[in-house]
Amino acid sequence: MSAPVRVLITGAAGQIGYSLIPLVCKGDVFGKTTPIILHLLDIPPMKGVLDGVVMEINDCAYPLLQNVVATVDEAEAFKDIDAAFLVGSMPRREGMERKDLLAANVKIFASQGRALANHSKPTVKVLVVGNPANTNAYICSQFAKDKIPIRNFTAMTRLDQNRAMGQLASANNAAVKDVERVIIWGNHSSTQFPDISNATIAGKPIDFKGHDPNFISVIQKRGAAVIAARKLSSAMSAAKAAADHMHDWWNGSDKWVSMGVISDGNPYGVPDGLIFSYPVTIDSATKEWSIVPGLKFDQVAQTRIDETAKELSEEKAEATAATANA
Repeated sequence: MSAPVRVLITGAAGQIGYSLIPLVCKGDVFGKTTPIILHLLDIPPMKGVLDGVVMEINDCAYPLLQNVVATVDEAEAFKDIDAAFLVGSMPRREGMERKDLLAANVKIFASQGRALANHSKPTVKVLVVGNPANTNAYICSQFAKDKIPIRNFTAMTRLDQNRAMGQLASANNAAVKDVERVIIWGNHSSTQFPDISNATIAGKPIDFKGHDPNFISVIQKRGAAVIAARKLSSAMSAAKAAADHMHDWWNGSDKWVSMGVISDGNPYGVPDGLIFSYPVTIDSATKEWSIVPGLKFDQVAQTRIDETAKELSEEKAEATAATANA
């Protein structure tokens, strides 16, 4: 067996964490022969619930799990970790404006950025799941940048990609495993752009007749639809997407996968310095991602990419302004 991987899940007593823990412990993310040392972090009021989660983990008797570190202390949680799922964040509450949500999350992710810099391995791979994921990832990276490269911070848009793949498979009476090259551009928000213009099914290009506003809207609003039906936010599907994202980052992928990564060099006209979702491939030897080059757009696509980039630029400016109090 290989050396153990230390994996942190924040917000570990919450719904997504509860669904993600089994995927990590079973070997679905880091490999079926890779031992896991699991670090779990939550806020002090959730300590009792976190203790109950640990009881269940122990009762599962996972063969790959060597140890569990469950804590409400950031220094202990972030100590020597190899990979982090930053799930815990401040949810948007009724009557809360976007600037208030951003300000609350700046404090959380600034603190976690410092903890990463002070306690984690410099090679740590950080996936931000907690919303607003793109901007939270950017803020976290800024408070860790002296120790950890910004390329080691990513935001999750894999849930949106998985949703789009599922819808496309259903519309074409196809197996979802045969659907490839579906792209999510931009922000994990209602401005995201699900792009199927390059999509293939069983290796053949789809019959693309233009960007369908109804398809785009279904993907953009899928999270709200789940809440309306379930009365709770997406958890199982979000955990599966987080596992997919980290699996491909850790093990490599020659298939296109959507990840929120740092824009550098004005790729596809997106301003530098945003955590923006692109199609990427990942080198299995180095675990380094690369943005897929040379894709062409019609005007509809370019307009939507510009729109989501504008929203992210505004979020970044508001969040950056709030760092003075972080």
